[in-house]
Amino acid sequence: MNMSNSSHPLSELMITACAEAWRDAGEIMVTGIGPIPRIAAGLAKHTFSPAIQITDGEAWYTSEPLPLGQSHQQPVYEGPANYDRVFSTLWSGKRHAMVTPVQIDRYGQANISVIGDHKKPRTAMLGVRGFPGNSICHPNSFFFPKHNKRVFVEGEVDFVCMAGYNPDRYPRGQMPKGLDLRLIVTELCVLDFGGTHHSIRIRSLHPGVTFDEVQDNTGFPVTCPSAPIPTTCMPTPEQLAIISQLDPEEKRKRS
Repeated sequence: MNMSNSSHPLSELMITACAEAWRDAGEIMVTGIGPIPRIAAGLAKHTFSPAIQITDGEAWYTSEPLPLGQSHQQPVYEGPANYDRVFSTLWSGKRHAMVTPVQIDRYGQANISVIGDHKKPRTAMLGVRGFPGNSICHPNSFFFPKHNKRVFVEGEVDFVCMAGYNPDRYPRGQMPKGLDLRLIVTELCVLDFGGTHHSIRIRSLHPGVTFDEVQDNTGFPVTCPSAPIPTTCMPTPEQLAIISQLDPEEKRKRS
């Protein structure tokens, strides 16, 4: 990726792009998995979505997003985020998570379980965890620090952990009521599910990135909107200041 015309590192650009997943989200539980999505959730709360609810990652909702690596700071707690409360929120659809699976396909089916045949995988990872239920109960977005054909795979993912929009998986055309896949942010671009049959589509290209570069690194045809393709917005000075407060140890640059 060519960021030569930008004074801001790629990490800040991806954080501000990820934060857009929760713009004007209202009072919902937000979960950003990994440093960049977590900082992005905090950025969204500090700017355009003050009503979103964020946990400390353990058992409490906090009034303010917690900075990364600042465990010595005493948070201001708003209330408990125990299993009962979290799962009640999740099942009711009042959560929007941003996750980072190891594979995703054209229709948003995602994999965190195995690489290769499930009966004899080349690599075994987390198992399906909460992906099946999460994918049909509440909105989900995605962050991928690397954009390549090992992540954006041809055909289906090796093991479907998260439901997607693949029409072949729904012979009667009836998709799960809560299936709601929103945004994808990568090192190259921002994508969504606005293509045919909710297939993955380019929403914006990061500065210096071309459509051909994205397509060459994607295992399936990417839907392209009418030209010109928008350029991903650069972070504002206010956003950069908030990001620095949320990540004083600059963990975002090592993600």
